[in-house]
Amino acid sequence: MEEISLHVETEINSTESQEKVEEAVRNIFGDVNLQVKPLHKASLLVGEGKGKESLTRLCDLLRREHIRGAARAVFLEGMEKKAIRFCLNKQVAYVGHISFSKENAESPLGPIKVKIECRDPRELVEWLAPRITQKHGW
Repeated sequence: MEEISLHVETEINSTESQEKVEEAVRNIFGDVNLQVKPLHKASLLVGEGKGKESLTRLCDLLRREHIRGAARAVFLEGMEKKAIRFCLNKQVAYVGHISFSKENAESPLGPIKVKIECRDPRELVEWLAPRITQKHGW
């Protein structure tokens, strides 16, 4: 698969532990390069990753939690010409699970915003969340 670039960001609110927010991101994306940037009343945690390796943990979680169908719909909805954008619930990520969220709703502490850039987003969706076919053993 072609070159893949992962960009993740989430606010670290004054009521949150930086270590716990970093753990939430690493639970989903593994060993991404993280940096903290100051904001007006909070901080911004920014993560960068390159290649398929930066998405392996996400792919495994989607399969393990049996949510590839839901993920596929979210990815297709967030697909652009050369990227896929989506948001994850930060609290759910902290406990090692995936829950998709909207950018400003459903997540009182703010979402984890994800942007995956690549040449062929549809091919990436097929790898991350392939279409599920039912197999009947009749």
